[in-house]
Amino acid sequence: MQILESKKIGERAYIEELESGLKIVVIPKKNFNKKHAIVGIKFGSIDNCFINPKNNKKITIPDGVAHFLEHKMFEQKNGTNSLDTLTALGVNANAYTTDTHTAYLIECTDNFDEAYKELLDYVQNPYFTRENVNKEKGIICQEIRMYEDDPTSRVYQNVLQCLYKNHPVRIDTAGTIDSVNSINKKILYDCYNTFYNPSNIVISLCGDFNPEEIIERTKNMIVQKESYKDIKRIYPEEPEEINKSMIIEKMEISTPIFVIGIKDKPKYGKEYVRKNIAIEILCNILIGNSSKLYKELYDNGEILSEITFEYQSSTDFAYLLLAGQSKEPEKVLSKFIKQIKSLKKKGIQEEEFERIKKKVYGGYITEYNEVSDIAKMFMIDCLEKVNTFDILDEFLTVNLDYIKEILNEVFVEKNIAISIISTN
Repeated sequence: MQILESKKIGERAYIEELESGLKIVVIPKKNFNKKHAIVGIKFGSIDNCFINPKNNKKITIPDGVAHFLEHKMFEQKNGTNSLDTLTALGVNANAYTTDTHTAYLIECTDNFDEAYKELLDYVQNPYFTRENVNKEKGIICQEIRMYEDDPTSRVYQNVLQCLYKNHPVRIDTAGTIDSVNSINKKILYDCYNTFYNPSNIVISLCGDFNPEEIIERTKNMIVQKESYKDIKRIYPEEPEEINKSMIIEKMEISTPIFVIGIKDKPKYGKEYVRKNIAIEILCNILIGNSSKLYKELYDNGEILSEITFEYQSSTDFAYLLLAGQSKEPEKVLSKFIKQIKSLKKKGIQEEEFERIKKKVYGGYITEYNEVSDIAKMFMIDCLEKVNTFDILDEFLTVNLDYIKEILNEVFVEKNIAISIISTN
């Protein structure tokens, strides 16, 4: 068993990697009432082409399979639905699918042992029939139509269409109505048997646990399967340049919303961690709620909400998104680009850098107050082969010179696009 420790915050993580490659991560929190468990599978919406490890043949699947699979996992052979079973126990249970992974989770103060057994049972025992797959198609198609009518979903989807020409990250997680209707039982089992493999799974737990005890209990509930040490994914060649600089779509909305996107190149391990920190600091300096630009835009009525930042990076893609509300989104973009150029020319003041760095560091620290945040954080980082505690340690290595390097590397005008949902 590997024990990771952060003396800065007095936290420990216990990690057990089984022979199969499955990882169990436990972050004990003494005297916490809530317990949280999350099972993460490195299978997301971008994984639509891969080599079947059983026969070494290339498989191309319809868009939306990872999301469809997530929906179907709750249904059991005995006619029960695990979501209903968990809810009846008074447990908060859920699941979600992203570009890069699928996750199933529970959180509760009581009945954890029974709920945890149910969680591991349904994730390891799929049950797909032609009838239940066809029934689910209608439900998911209805969900797709709902999101097509949702301005927030549209503005985010459109900015990825701007940034990417070929990469499947540009496709909605749920797929399209046509792609969903082409999914069948065989496709679901092929994907389950490939990706829901122990070597591709992380189980993360946070709460008042005895680490050795919960790890041993977990090991006893793991179904023994042949392990695939490496699942080969195939992604299309993606040009460095963005696909288009702007998409404007009109919808029934009271105030226009926008997302500015910046296409980036992925980095790995500690270098990814450092870059992530630097980008968050730079976003705060450029247009955060204590920045000069934010104050100017807000005082002029040119933005109507705080700008939110989101940086995503995985094996084959990376992008930064900045979202907000404005009656004049194109003016916000113009001033943002002007601010980037000004910062590159004039430089960043040491005092401002240190102030923002402390603020960002404080945000990372507060994530350790909530068991769900901690468990999810470790699960995602473990899937991406990152040591979560490195994030806190790497703050020391992020200096002004490195910030300038990332400013010049990432915040490049030709890599910037904007998606706008405007009023009718």
